[in-house]
Amino acid sequence: MATIPTEFRGVTALTKANVYFDGKVVSHSLLFADGSKKTLGLIYPGQYHFGTEKAERMELTAGACVVKLDGQSVTTTYTAGQTFDVPAKSGFDIEVTSGLCEYICSFLG
Repeated sequence: MATIPTEFRGVTALTKANVYFDGKVVSHSLLFADGSKKTLGLIYPGQYHFGTEKAERMELTAGACVVKLDGQSVTTTYTAGQTFDVPAKSGFDIEVTSGLCEYICSFLG
């Protein structure tokens, strides 16, 4: 399993935050020289649903969450150091029960 990054060098960081669910989920976009994009964010306790246009890889850097991918009935708990992938044109439910969940979201393909 690949190591989750602790820093990114040589990127453009957008200062405007992406704010969802009345500020309960906040991220900032990073743009890379190769045209790829990631967001760095945090999720406060609560239950949320996100839709995806592109496929995404979520890498947890701190905290924990429970995830259910669209079209599936099973939920999975993820903790810091773990990842999960979300298919394009789908979505997922995510729940944080306590503390903060911090993540890196990579947009794939």
